[in-house]
Amino acid sequence: MWPVYRAAGRVEKGRILDQVCQVTGYHRKYAVRRLNGPPPESRPPRRRLRVPTYGKPVDHALRLVWEAANYPWSVRLKALLPRWLPWLKKRLSISPRLESQLLRISPRQIDRRLRPHKVKAKRRLYGRTKPGTLLKHHIPIRAERWEVDGPGWTEIDLVSHSGDRADGEFIHSLTLTDILTGWTETQAVLGKSQAFVVEALEQIRQRLPFELRGIDSDNGSEFINHHLHDYCELLEIKFTRGRPYKKDDNAHVEQKNWTHVRRLLGYLRYDSPKALLAMNELYRGELRSFQNLFLPSVKLMSKTRVGSRLRRHYDLPRTPLDRLLACRGAKAVRVAALRALRDRLDPFRLSETVDRRLRAIHALSNPRHNPRGRAMEAAAPVENRNGAVSHKGLGKRSAFPTAPTAPSPRLHL
Repeated sequence: MWPVYRAAGRVEKGRILDQVCQVTGYHRKYAVRRLNGPPPESRPPRRRLRVPTYGKPVDHALRLVWEAANYPWSVRLKALLPRWLPWLKKRLSISPRLESQLLRISPRQIDRRLRPHKVKAKRRLYGRTKPGTLLKHHIPIRAERWEVDGPGWTEIDLVSHSGDRADGEFIHSLTLTDILTGWTETQAVLGKSQAFVVEALEQIRQRLPFELRGIDSDNGSEFINHHLHDYCELLEIKFTRGRPYKKDDNAHVEQKNWTHVRRLLGYLRYDSPKALLAMNELYRGELRSFQNLFLPSVKLMSKTRVGSRLRRHYDLPRTPLDRLLACRGAKAVRVAALRALRDRLDPFRLSETVDRRLRAIHALSNPRHNPRGRAMEAAAPVENRNGAVSHKGLGKRSAFPTAPTAPSPRLHL
């Protein structure tokens, strides 16, 4: 306003002076002296330097929980921090200020803090199931979006542990995941016998904290057969299947195939009774408690089209047990026992036990038929919004060994 004021007349100067005082808050006499004085210097405003809010103690605590929780996505990591914090205090010296920072930190800031430890990698996983041809006209196809009002509606699938060869008998992992709660159970089976698959499904049904009301599978012959069809009719379980060659019809269980099976046991070959026993002890014990009681996940609620992009909306991260507590239809006695079990379990010790059991299982793999050239691959996993993890290595926390003498599966960054 200085050059405009100098060139204006007496009446116009009064109006300009009123505007200057209103905008700047200057006293009128001080504004007159400034406008009648020398021209103001044009210098850029001083930029205030922000002091970092979070320091190395926050980074160390986040990294410790992130590794123990099996590298969750930042939104899930923030959701599990309050429940893990009491157990973290037993391992680290956590001041009240550090505790408040851990509870206040945002998911975006967590991503920034953990960025140096993340390496992006992609890997494709192919199954070894063959389409079944029997009873297809008796088992209806389900391709629409799941709309369920209670637990018990599930998807099932098999994951092969054949190494680089598909001949002979080897172990498969039968995965069952609930659509509403995300509760996941796994059982190891030697071979793909129809009777063994039904027996494994029955063992899983006995462990579920809710009634099994329906199953949805792919078109593999291990599912499309008289054994499973008669079993479902006997127990009044609704049996549906997806469309052939459409893996997205079973997207829920396909995701768990990676996070709950393949990421832990890799692409090694397991074909011995000892490996079968060790895998089932892990599936029924520590791994079941760790993933269903302590690891939160998000569920896709809706999709909206914004121009050429598809925007996805998710609910708040919650553990499968938390979702089970919030819905009807669960077995009250079993849910109460699971809740008491979570209160007394230490998630860090549980994670260490899972690692120890995984090392023992890796040593039981068949080195003659393990994939070659993967012994030294190692990369930190990167999790997307759905909880799926891309990992260049073959283990839960590092590359899986191709020989029993390989080091611990925990990832050292």
